[in-house]
Amino acid sequence: MSKNPQTLLKVLVDQRRWRYVDFERAFRRAATQVLDEAARGLTVSEAQFRRWTAGRVQTLPGAEACTVLEHLLGVDAAALFDAPPSVTPTPTFNLEDEIAMTARDAQNEANAAASESISDITLDQLRDDVTSMARGYTSTSTFDAFREARALREQAEQLRDRTQVPTQQQELLILAGQACALLSTAAFDLGSFDGARRLSRSAALYGETARFDPLRAFAGGTLAYIAYFTGQPAEAARLAHQAQTFTGLGDVARRRLAAIEARAFGHLGDADSAHRAVGISQADGQGFTDDLHDEVGGEFGFTVERLAMSNASTCLLLGDGQGAEVAAVRSLALAEARPAATRSARVTGGAAADLATARLLRGDLDGAAEAMTPVWDVSPGQRSPGLLARTARVRRTLTDARFRTTQVAVDLGEHIEDFTRLSASHQLGTGAGPLAALEG
Repeated sequence: MSKNPQTLLKVLVDQRRWRYVDFERAFRRAATQVLDEAARGLTVSEAQFRRWTAGRVQTLPGAEACTVLEHLLGVDAAALFDAPPSVTPTPTFNLEDEIAMTARDAQNEANAAASESISDITLDQLRDDVTSMARGYTSTSTFDAFREARALREQAEQLRDRTQVPTQQQELLILAGQACALLSTAAFDLGSFDGARRLSRSAALYGETARFDPLRAFAGGTLAYIAYFTGQPAEAARLAHQAQTFTGLGDVARRRLAAIEARAFGHLGDADSAHRAVGISQADGQGFTDDLHDEVGGEFGFTVERLAMSNASTCLLLGDGQGAEVAAVRSLALAEARPAATRSARVTGGAAADLATARLLRGDLDGAAEAMTPVWDVSPGQRSPGLLARTARVRRTLTDARFRTTQVAVDLGEHIEDFTRLSASHQLGTGAGPLAALEG
């Protein structure tokens, strides 16, 4: 071939006023039309384009590239890389051919765009699956919940790789983040605090990327919860307060965060701040809702009985046995009013344990033993660190001089030890952390 730096390819590119990006786009489109599926990803780098048009090649490109060039420009490949004729004929304009080519190009690009999205039906199903899991979390084995949440997050990520539609990308980020938040909850309930913390931070990052503040707030509250279970109450109070600054939160979200903040102040022994936060958590809302805590709900929600249970624990941390008893009784009554299928064993068990502790504080050992009845109904797979921390507090209180020599206290203490030993987190060897964290 001639080493003349000018080529017919250069002339034809100039006639079409193609820049590199225009040529590369046209080349890729032509490749999809003439090559088999395995080779349709063929493209041309900018450096290669410059060499081709300047005539700085010693041999013809590969067979596939030559086929695409000949289809694109209607000229034999060997002629394209040789010096142009002294007078290059202007291609004859044919309106019908031009329209046909334009129509083919439009069809090919529309087909390409269609292949870069996913069906709304697929997205609807994933949304329903995540919602169903969130609402059924309290009645699901923690092991099963973890596996299901992991599968849902992976599915959301796989679908996200298949779509370039911005609205679908955003929704899949939110759904992946919700699944990640449920994974964090399950990891916590299995006693893996480090894993729960990492997963909760990932959920917050999904929320930040998707610009979905309710998810960021939920994850922030979970991080606060993990912090005070791992002996960091000041950090827990900071995280819970920070999460309340996000916009677009409904009343349920704010109630949950205030209750978590109250517990953190209870661990710090800051009675004034704890009582203030409890008051905020119990105040009437303003009728605001959000798409996570209210629309999805379930584990993302915060029922009135769960609120009462949480505030009972705060009262116990502050040494207020009477307040704890009132809140625990209220929690159990509210839970009892629900249909059995929607009742949370974790909540009823937690409230019952707090009620038992409150009764022990006023010397009622028989009443405490009676209060513990709902606790024994919680299956091993649902005995979360929160519940184990509450039963451990009952166990410690039974060592008081008033009780420790009585047969009722001995039997109750042994029952609690068996209950703890058979829990999922203790079977995994991760169950000591929360109990140690709450012994103060």
